[in-house]
Amino acid sequence: MRIIKNIRVRIAPSPTGPFHIGTARTALFNYLFAKNRGGWEGRGGKFILRIEDTDLERSNPKWGKDILENLKWLGIKWDEFYKQSERISSYAKYLDKLLKEGQAYHCFCIKEELEARRQEQIKKGLPPRYSGKCRELSEKEIKKNLAEGKPSIIRFKVPSRTIKFRDLIRGEIERDVSKEDGDFAIAKDLATPLYNFAVVIDDFEMKISHVIRGEDHISNTHKQILIQEALGFPQPKYAHLPLILGPDRSKLSKRHGAVAISEYKKAGYLPEALANFMAFLGWNPGTEKEVFSLKDLIKEFSLERVQKGGAVFNIKRLDYLNGFYIRQMPPKKLAKLCQPYLPKANPKYIEKVVSLYQERLKKLSEITELTDFFFKDVLEYDKELLRWKDMTDEEVRKSLDLMLCDIKAGEWKKENLEKTFMLIAEKVGDRGKLLWPLRVALTGKKASAGPFEIAEVLGKEKTLTRIKQARELVG
Repeated sequence: MRIIKNIRVRIAPSPTGPFHIGTARTALFNYLFAKNRGGWEGRGGKFILRIEDTDLERSNPKWGKDILENLKWLGIKWDEFYKQSERISSYAKYLDKLLKEGQAYHCFCIKEELEARRQEQIKKGLPPRYSGKCRELSEKEIKKNLAEGKPSIIRFKVPSRTIKFRDLIRGEIERDVSKEDGDFAIAKDLATPLYNFAVVIDDFEMKISHVIRGEDHISNTHKQILIQEALGFPQPKYAHLPLILGPDRSKLSKRHGAVAISEYKKAGYLPEALANFMAFLGWNPGTEKEVFSLKDLIKEFSLERVQKGGAVFNIKRLDYLNGFYIRQMPPKKLAKLCQPYLPKANPKYIEKVVSLYQERLKKLSEITELTDFFFKDVLEYDKELLRWKDMTDEEVRKSLDLMLCDIKAGEWKKENLEKTFMLIAEKVGDRGKLLWPLRVALTGKKASAGPFEIAEVLGKEKTLTRIKQARELVG
């Protein structure tokens, strides 16, 4: 593998809500790209985490914490960390430079006027763009308005020309910003930069070599290139990832189900499975291989194999991968991960319980409903559930009575229990007439792990008690 020097990528989420799976996927692709090109575990490429928290009204520290915690949980380690709110002086310096050079200007247009103009353009089928009304205000008028305290924003003066850039995924993209967007806002004031301006300053000062982000940022790229040119900054390489789509091929949203990483974590998805799943949302290795560790992904990842079209989110595939990782896990570790979903009990008991269902689990939270009967003294279920096919009450009573009479003393192990119960089944004539009432008596459920395994974990006393309770229910 050829190692490219000085690879520096970043993820720049805003702490305005839960850490979204789309942002997490972008973080993963940036991380994989940096480490693939620069060597494993930070020997080369650097992955930078930058919290974009200059929007004080919408930013919340709890969401900043959510970003950090979930990146750590996914195993995505950052090499450097920054907060925009701690970098205000840097933005002010460059804003002042653009104003003095006449490449930016104060705009005093009121919101109502701008919105009316915008709606008028939309009705006419035109792209909503600023008219340039304040573009040619004299220095005297600007000073007067500022002295009077008139509200204003700072706009970038867009030149009349087409901007082109080569996207590493999509090829050449061009846009005439002057016709499609007009002079766009870059700051509310010297102390409050807006996204398109702040991101340019950050990427320059942090020496970002590659900007890998979602395709919804393509229209921002041309604006950012104009600012880079105005300030004499080098242009990083750009790669825009496909959007994540729901099953109906619309942009993934809450109406499709969970979108926050914390929700997947709470539901009992494993970080290894989620990272593996996210990697395939827009990328493929070019082979039939489906299961990749994070280290495998780093080795195989390349932007050349990132697709242009939207990536459809398939929850069944995530469940499949999660189930695979659960089955590979040591029972003791799995039991520990399942503990938050279960009542308090002896750790060894929990390990036995969880082991019975390791092969059935698709996510950890399922353990609650699957195994609740292990933690109850009395089960509640309809007596009709005890019937195997068309068994009569008398036949159900006979099967339960046989079990109570014929269970012998001895080592309470699955093998011994199976031998004992199968001998009883021969007396009944139809195995189902014994094993079905036994399963229901022990669990209160139609489906479960095998009754012999369950009896072994429950122990002799609880097993006999439950068979007696079933016998009383039949009458």
